[in-house]
Amino acid sequence: MNLASHEQAAIIRTERGLTIAGTRTNLYDVMDFLKAQYPPKLIRDKLNLTDVQLTAALSYIAENHTQVEAEYQEVLQTREEIRQYWEEYNRDRFVHLATKPHHPSKEALWEKLEQQKAARASVKL
Repeated sequence: MNLASHEQAAIIRTERGLTIAGTRTNLYDVMDFLKAQYPPKLIRDKLNLTDVQLTAALSYIAENHTQVEAEYQEVLQTREEIRQYWEEYNRDRFVHLATKPHHPSKEALWEKLEQQKAARASVKL
């Protein structure tokens, strides 16, 4: 098997997208670090990859840049949609929770929390 076909086999398509074989790491995770200008050794360490796995990923990205970049942009869009959904969901949930009365057994804790908030607010002024 030549090196090019070995590198191709090192990147597989799973339900999570283009993935480094033998890991749960997809190429979009590598792309995040590349876009943030992380050096390869730090990417390798952050994602717990071997040198061979990282080399295969970087080679695949370079050789298939247009396809990988297009898929990466779709992933970013999906991430943003999910983030917005949960932000809205949590905003509504926090508003709802804020209207509920405190449990009597935890009133002292809530009073202490309010005192700490007030102290922080006065320090910021």
